[in-house]
Amino acid sequence: MRHTIVLVLLVVLAGGFAEAFTPAAFATAESRPAVIGAVYPTGGPQKAGGLDEFHGVELAAEYVNRQGGVRGRSIQLSLESANSWDAAPGAVERLHQSGMTIVIGSYGSTISRPAATAASRLGMLFWETGAVGDLSMRLASGASGDRVFRFAPTGAALGRAAVAFVRDQLTPHLRRSGPLRYAVAYVDDPYGRAVGLGAVAEVKRSTLPLAAVFPYDPLRTNYDTLVDRIRQARPDVLVVAAYLEDGIALRRTIVRKKIPLAVNIGTSSSYCMPAFGQILGEDAVGVFASDKPDAAAIQPERLLPEAAAALRWARDEFRRRYGGAMSAAGLSGFAGGIALFGHVLPLARDLSPDAVAQAARQVHLPSGSLPDGSGLAFARSRDNGVASNLEATGVIWEWIRPKTREIVWPPIFATHSIVFP
Repeated sequence: MRHTIVLVLLVVLAGGFAEAFTPAAFATAESRPAVIGAVYPTGGPQKAGGLDEFHGVELAAEYVNRQGGVRGRSIQLSLESANSWDAAPGAVERLHQSGMTIVIGSYGSTISRPAATAASRLGMLFWETGAVGDLSMRLASGASGDRVFRFAPTGAALGRAAVAFVRDQLTPHLRRSGPLRYAVAYVDDPYGRAVGLGAVAEVKRSTLPLAAVFPYDPLRTNYDTLVDRIRQARPDVLVVAAYLEDGIALRRTIVRKKIPLAVNIGTSSSYCMPAFGQILGEDAVGVFASDKPDAAAIQPERLLPEAAAALRWARDEFRRRYGGAMSAAGLSGFAGGIALFGHVLPLARDLSPDAVAQAARQVHLPSGSLPDGSGLAFARSRDNGVASNLEATGVIWEWIRPKTREIVWPPIFATHSIVFP
């Protein structure tokens, strides 16, 4: 069911964002809202993260409206729920039939794949706020990615960052006589492959020993068997791309079987999530995670002034409205929304997909310009032309004690020093 969220325009500031649409193009449209389609899971297994990310986008639209909107036009969101991969194309098509040219989404990598493909096929612009799976792979069906933009870091980037962190920051302190041996275990789907193969690529690029690679199906895997295979490969470092339940099962089995790892580092959707540490307790201590930051971990004074003000407002509003701290998904939705509504749309000559795509490629914001610490600079991939944000923020978390995680890298966002294994 479609829910239309109308965000009332409060003109309290004159300006605040870049110069926008030409008066001629909008002479008869200035009083009409700019309606943006949204596709997020609001039910099913991805409900919690999907709702958080959409709430962040809602707050971004309201924040931009409080700054005067887009040349006096308020942002209005029209939400179509997609709780599974097979619901995504229909959600996008309904938005298209309603006249929308821009779609923002979608939190989940499995949902992002068909949503981006459908939007591309229909000639719409798709703006991904949170999913990290490889969008270029998803568009291999023949749809063009020229109007597909990813604000969040790619899964491949998170996987590469995990290996680079171990190589550059941990290895010099581990007192090993030779190079560390790496193994990579990943859930065999678009998310897991993006992260896992990114880690594998960085190991190979660094000419480090790759002990083994373990793709697995979380619905059919026997974790005792998987961990026995990991033991036989004798890795020093295990990089894991998992979802929460299988990530916890794998970590528990590693601890129970006393696998002698020097480093265990995971990524988004599991090792970084608060529930991972809450459930595992002591068994999570010393584990690292490569992912996005949440709102509580970002120190506003390390952002540019405009981004710091937006972050403070969003953290307070999110807690007031939803009764909890703004998660990484909520922050990604808010920052990604601010990037689109506050920095890209004002540069576009109109709301056509081509005009917005052209504006997106022109924007270049340095790191720290957006509330999650990101900047904005898009580069097209070699596959299908999907544009990825080169200034997307990724961090390394560490579970430093039971049920407590902190950002330990990079230094500009660190809330705690690295606790070396």
